[in-house]
Amino acid sequence: FLSLVAEFCCGFFVILILSKFWLLAVLYLLWLYLDWETPCTGGRRSQWVRSWTVWKYFREYFPIHLIKTSDLSPNHNYLLGFHPHGVLVAGAFGNFCTGPSFKNLFPGLTPYLHIMPIWFGCPFFREYIMSAGMVSASKESVSYVLNNEGGGHASVIVIGGAEEALNAHPGSLTLNILKRKGFIKMALKHGAHLVPVFSFGENELFKQVANPKGSWLRNIQEKLQKIMGFALPLFHARGVFQYSFGLIPYRQPIHTVVGSPIPVKRTLNPTTEEIEQLHALYLQQLRRLFEEHKRNYGIPEHKSLVFE
Repeated sequence: FLSLVAEFCCGFFVILILSKFWLLAVLYLLWLYLDWETPCTGGRRSQWVRSWTVWKYFREYFPIHLIKTSDLSPNHNYLLGFHPHGVLVAGAFGNFCTGPSFKNLFPGLTPYLHIMPIWFGCPFFREYIMSAGMVSASKESVSYVLNNEGGGHASVIVIGGAEEALNAHPGSLTLNILKRKGFIKMALKHGAHLVPVFSFGENELFKQVANPKGSWLRNIQEKLQKIMGFALPLFHARGVFQYSFGLIPYRQPIHTVVGSPIPVKRTLNPTTEEIEQLHALYLQQLRRLFEEHKRNYGIPEHKSLVFE
């Protein structure tokens, strides 16, 4: 979805350069140069954009719900680990970039959804995603958000990243997390409390072409992901007037459950042992969150999370 919008914006920029309005394109390039660091310094959110009526219909289409399990004090900063990535990351966008749900449930907290830095190099598109509350997933950007001395900031990171999108099959509960410990180190360095978040229904929105590990398709997808920085899952869902084939996601409810915070003591230079211990605790709490709520959202009793 993001790719399609980004391609449209890039295409529009090329047309602008080749048209009689080329001077506008040059001025925008100058603006882009001067504004290059903004995605790493908190972005430039717009409450007007975040409140567009279209996002209300977007959330109601599935529908998307945000579920609170514990209070989050605005006196602290938080790092929310979002799982799973899915194809669309609809739960993350619908709950943390649009609408009043997060503000109403967690007053005093401002969420920042961190996405791949590559998206902020796209003309015009970068302005749109920043206005929705998205910022870069670079270390500098996460540090900027979590360095807020008064607390009240919440970094939202999709831990599995682009690689996990290749596992986004209906019914899949596989998370790419065992080797992902950078977010743990960031939480320790800034004393940000860790909060596991699981979005039930995220993998049910599309059907993806079978791509088991070791298959020729998966090998190609993984190579492209390493080169470009984002994954290219081959997926389909429904059409506008029929349900057999198309690119519109299925109408499957999404319930994004925000877990209880894991207190983290600030450690400027965390050791490997400290990172491992906190990572293990995070995995334990994430699994516990899933097990406590899976019955409410149609997950069979015998199914559990798989960590890779």
